[in-house]
Amino acid sequence: MTSAKEKYQNRTEILQGTLDMLILQVLHWGPRHGYALSKVIRTNSGEILKVDTGSLYPALHRLERKGWIAAEWKASELGPRLRIYRLTKSGRKQLVVERSRWAQLTEAIEGILNPARQESES
Repeated sequence: MTSAKEKYQNRTEILQGTLDMLILQVLHWGPRHGYALSKVIRTNSGEILKVDTGSLYPALHRLERKGWIAAEWKASELGPRLRIYRLTKSGRKQLVVERSRWAQLTEAIEGILNPARQESES
């Protein structure tokens, strides 16, 4: 049985700001409720990235305040109403910005992890 300490040590922490980009990207594919968002992130990352509700919902509220996503309540066939989130026009623009920043960050990290490769390209 895995202890709570081992579970914590095996977690993959998401860089600050990365969760916003992931949410915007998933909503770019179509509107979803919170649980579906976290499930897509988990599934598409090969079960590596697991977003708990304590991180997801504050991020959703923050993105909504910034006007990058919008939300509305919809009836559910299976029970209580669902809050469905969708990407706004300004959210689509922000996703382009976030993806550009991510590309710069990964290139910078690659330069540190593989400096010989960077030198040969110069």
